[in-house]
Amino acid sequence: MFALSLKGRALRYLAAREHSRAELERKLAPHLPEDGGAAELARVLDELAAKGLLSEARVAESVLHRRAGRLGAARVLQELRAKALPQAVIEDAAERLQATELARAQAVWRKKFGQAPADAAGRARQMRFMAQRGFSGDTVRRVLQAAHGGAEDLDAGLDE
Repeated sequence: MFALSLKGRALRYLAAREHSRAELERKLAPHLPEDGGAAELARVLDELAAKGLLSEARVAESVLHRRAGRLGAARVLQELRAKALPQAVIEDAAERLQATELARAQAVWRKKFGQAPADAAGRARQMRFMAQRGFSGDTVRRVLQAAHGGAEDLDAGLDE
């Protein structure tokens, strides 16, 4: 059986999904040769980035596409930070997430609950669920207030 080169392993990882540079470094580290492997890894990653196969912006776009529909901005940004993306990419993603936060929260709430809580315990349960999904306290409060007020309040919240 033959051993894959660092570049071959990196391409295999990238074929499965987008990876940040830091993720690839972490995944490829156990496969480095003992003599000068770090320099070889840096060269391979630089080459992949130069060819456009390694892109931090595409990683962020992929995470936003997969996760933003179900999670709040706090949770999605936490995932982006865990991938060690550049601060500028994270800030751009934060702006995009904030612009749609209320609409995404309302969609998640509708899918999970669909009706206003009957009592304080139900309200607390719904608030905890939404907070665990990464939605801000203000957003959760607005979604639940709109649920008590009816559909016209829900639509009014989207205009703000």
